[in-house]
Amino acid sequence: MKKIILSALLLAATFAMQAVDLKSEGRDPEYVSSIVGRSQKITDKLGINDPAKAKEVTNIIANRYFKLNDIYEARDAKIKAAKETLTGDAKNAAIDAARNEADAALYRCHFEFPADLSLYLTPEQIDGVKDGMTYGVLMVTYNSHLDMIPTLTDEEKAQIMAWLVEARELAMDAENSNKKHGVFGKYKGRINNYLAARGYDLKKEREAWYERIKARGGQI
Repeated sequence: MKKIILSALLLAATFAMQAVDLKSEGRDPEYVSSIVGRSQKITDKLGINDPAKAKEVTNIIANRYFKLNDIYEARDAKIKAAKETLTGDAKNAAIDAARNEADAALYRCHFEFPADLSLYLTPEQIDGVKDGMTYGVLMVTYNSHLDMIPTLTDEEKAQIMAWLVEARELAMDAENSNKKHGVFGKYKGRINNYLAARGYDLKKEREAWYERIKARGGQI
C-alpha cells in the first residue's frame, strides 16, 4: 500500500512539474522580449543551478506579468468605452464596475502565482521573486527604519515588517512602478503614524539619523 501511495505521489509530482509554456501568443514580440528579460533578471538572483528549472521559473514570472497586463488592459478598455459612450451616473457606474471587475480578477489569481512557484522554489526564493517584482522596497524600508531608530523594540520591528510584507503583496499586483511605490508609500505613512503614537519624535529621529549617515561618509 505504501508503495502505491508513493508511486501516486511521484506521478502527481511529475505531472505538476511539466514544462511551463510561455504564454506569448498574440503579444507584441518586443513586449514579450522585454518581459522575459525582466523576469530573467529576477530568476538570476535566486541561485538556481539547474538551467531547465530556472527557465520554468522565468516563464512563471513572465506569465504573471502577462496576466496582470491583460487584467489592466481589459479594465482600461472598459473605462475608455464607458467614457466615450455613456454619461452621468451610467458612466460612473460602468467605470466603477470595470475597476471592481479588475480587483476581483486580481484577487482570484493572486495566490496561484506563489503556488506555481512553490513547485520549483523554496519559501525564501519565492520571497526573492516578490522582492524582485517590487524593487526590493520591503527590506530597504525596513532596514532604514531600524537604522533611523536604533531603539525600536522587537514588537515594533515585527509590526513594521508585517505591514511591509502586506504592502509587498499588494504592490506585486500593481500595474506599474509608480503604483507599486505608491502602495509602499501608504504603508510608510501607517508606520509613521504608529511610531508617533508610540511616542517617537520622528522629526528628531530623522535629523539624528541624517547626522549619523553624514558622519560615516554616507549620502542622504
